[in-house]
Amino acid sequence: MNILDLKEKIIETRRYLHQIPESAFEEYKTSEFIKKELTEMGYQVEQVAKTGVMAFRKGTGSQRPICFRADMDALFIEEKTGVDFASKNGFMHACGHDGHMTMLLGFARYLSSLKEIKRSVLLLFQPGEENAGGGEVVLNDAAFKKYDVEYIFGTHLQPDLKEGIIGTKPGAFMAQTIEFNISIEGVSSHGAQPHNGIDAIYVASQLISSYQSIISRNINPLESAVITIGNINGGAMRNLIADRVTLEGTLRTFNMDVYNHVIDRINEVNEGLEKMYGVKIKADFIDFCPPVVNDPYLYKKFAEGMKPDEFVEMDPLTISEDFGFYQTKIPGLFLMLGTRNEKLGYVNPLHSSNFNFDESVLLKGIQTYIGILEKFDAI
Repeated sequence: MNILDLKEKIIETRRYLHQIPESAFEEYKTSEFIKKELTEMGYQVEQVAKTGVMAFRKGTGSQRPICFRADMDALFIEEKTGVDFASKNGFMHACGHDGHMTMLLGFARYLSSLKEIKRSVLLLFQPGEENAGGGEVVLNDAAFKKYDVEYIFGTHLQPDLKEGIIGTKPGAFMAQTIEFNISIEGVSSHGAQPHNGIDAIYVASQLISSYQSIISRNINPLESAVITIGNINGGAMRNLIADRVTLEGTLRTFNMDVYNHVIDRINEVNEGLEKMYGVKIKADFIDFCPPVVNDPYLYKKFAEGMKPDEFVEMDPLTISEDFGFYQTKIPGLFLMLGTRNEKLGYVNPLHSSNFNFDESVLLKGIQTYIGILEKFDAI
């Protein structure tokens, strides 16, 4: 099969999926569509992690499969692209998951055209990637575990890369994500008599400043970590000392030792502020996903023979991806596929209500998956 023969079907598939975005573990229409497509290609499909879908193609040689994964869920974002296939249900594939699924379906169609393959392949459509831990759910599902996957690969659209360029790196590639909620309890009083209260807003200002000093003064400059406070709420009136403030933030790291050190320092800062100001501070930490750490052997195997005009070794990204769950158990390689096309106006970032791309780039993603099988002498 010529890859270009897939173009019309690829566009049709992507635009249909784009119109039916669904939230994590609620991807019912999406799941049914994928199962229908795979069944028509001749695959036996299996359910995994509630709404996920798998399809297995047995090879003539090694039975431990090479797995290719795409994510399925969408974001709670009102689309503003203005395209005639825009979603209208309040959700949007603003992170490119419609493209990821389309690439994997196109790859499945190519594989179905081959009389035989030398190595087994597992196609995985994963639910719940967006802060829902779907990768971990799949990893622990007996339906997935029985395949004893040897290697796993995934691709993400990336509008920061020129259209058609593949980017990745060996080792730590994308950050671990930890979200946290902080509550500060002080004592209310009249704003004109602050000495009668304990100002939770003032303590919050000290806390934010102290957290940032953890990054600048407690972390090795050669390591990477980011603490962001994205939401703060407190106070009731302009002339009332606030007795309670809540803060919401996120922490990104690439190294578990750094992660543990930052968490320890946050707790120490909180304890110090409690003693200094007489407040009570409670911190809740929510681990979402481990870092994406690319296997050096798979990176070397993939990068061999790649041309400078089609491949770039990237710097680490502080955004996160739950592909890292798989890499805690299975050697894996995660790739970025560039979608940036300034002439066509495809420049908006991921998670933007205006994010869009030229579907032709998905053919590059399919060709990349085919190339991986060729490098492993699977086809």
